[in-house]
This record gives sequence, C-alpha cells and structure tokens, in this order.
Amino acid sequence: MFFIFSKILLFTISPFIWLLAALYFAFFSKKALRAKRAKYLAVFIALFFSNTFIFKEFCRQWEVFGTPLSSVKHHDVAVVLTGMAEYNNDLKVLSARRGIDRIWQTISLYKAGKIDRILITGDHGYLIDKGLHEAIQLKEVLVHWGIPEHVIITETKSKNTYENAVESKKILDKLFPRSKPILLVTSGKHMRRAQACFEKLGVKCDTYSTDLYTGPKRSYTFDELFVPDVSTMAEWHGLLKEMTGYAAYDMTGKI
Repeated sequence: MFFIFSKILLFTISPFIWLLAALYFAFFSKKALRAKRAKYLAVFIALFFSNTFIFKEFCRQWEVFGTPLSSVKHHDVAVVLTGMAEYNNDLKVLSARRGIDRIWQTISLYKAGKIDRILITGDHGYLIDKGLHEAIQLKEVLVHWGIPEHVIITETKSKNTYENAVESKKILDKLFPRSKPILLVTSGKHMRRAQACFEKLGVKCDTYSTDLYTGPKRSYTFDELFVPDVSTMAEWHGLLKEMTGYAAYDMTGKI
C-alpha cells in the first residue's frame, strides 16, 4: 500500500502538473479574480521552476557532496542502489539514464582497488513489469565488460529505497563483518534518504555520491542565471521527490 501511495504522491508533486492546474483555472475559471490569480501563478511557476540557478541553489542544500576517488578508503563492499536505467524491450538491452553514473563510478572504485565486492540492490520501481530487472541486468553487463562474476552480488526483491536497505542488510549480515562500514553509492540528491534508511537499520555507511548537480564551489553561466530551461522543471520533480520521500519515511519511522 505504501508503494502504491508513493507513486500517486509522486504524480502530484510535479511542477509541470502544478503549471497545468494553474493554466486550467486561468482559462476556464468563471470567476475573474480566480482566473487572474491563476495566470500570475502560472507565470511564477514557469519562471521559478525553469531557472537553473534557483534549482541548483536549492539542490546544493540537499545533496550530499561527492568525495574524490583518491580520498576513498578501502571497503569490503560497495552497495549500489538501482534506479539508473530503463529497459528497451524492442532491442532487449538496458537503456542508461543520468543516474547510470552510479555504476560507472562503482567500476572506477573497483578498478582502483577501493572495493572488493559490489552489491547491486533493487529490481524495478514500477507498478507493472516493464521488462526491467535492474540488478540482474546490470550484473550481466558488468560481467560482459570483464568484472569477475564472483565480485558482483545482486539483491532482487526491493522496489524502493527503504526495501533496498532492508534486503541489503540481510545479505550484508551473512557475508560481511558488521564492524566495518559499507560504501554506499547512489546519486547525490538521493544519498540523504538512502543513508538514513541504512543507518536506521544499524548499517554503518561511508558515502560516495554520484550524478551530482552541485558541489562546494559555485559557478554559473549566463544561461543558468537568466534563461529559462524546460528541462530544469523536470529536475525539480526529482529533487522534490527526494524531499517528500525523506519526509514520508521520517513520518512512518523508516529513518
């Protein structure tokens, strides 16, 4: 039930949906004052949520910043959270999304001798099966690229971040000493919620953030400061998802 409710909630926190709702009232409201306010609201939503500078400054307050590879200590295992790919059913291949940086950086960690094993956790987060079984399919890709099969462990039951932590803990308890921290690998804006879930269950974590939008230093182009970008509205959806998800997990005792 929580999984289904979270998908419904996710739909409602999209700035694009808010924009459509405001435009609806602006054009179809029979009350002139309401229509006027809705027009102003639509303009505000469009300009505010398409501004890259504003998005990045909000994101900067939420993201867990990255760590240079050279500064990472050795870990027995890196736990990599899925949610980085889709599946192309026509071509029968994984299709990478921006979050694929999670597995890309994990390969670098392994090749640099920073980790010995890779635990990929998560099947898919859809309400229906779309052909994506991410942990297994990513393992197949990594083995094809030359990573030894025994290095990669897969967890295939979980469908969300909390379940990632629960199911991964079962594997970690069996295979790895609990006194040592794992290296948790996920996107920077997802790391806060993911780390809280694992540590709530008593799993010690060092973090390795990927897919970062921001960092300690600020640097902006003219376009980012002043030119609206429709793709930024989609990025807001992802950030709001994380903030809302963190609050929901907190209220339900998952973190």
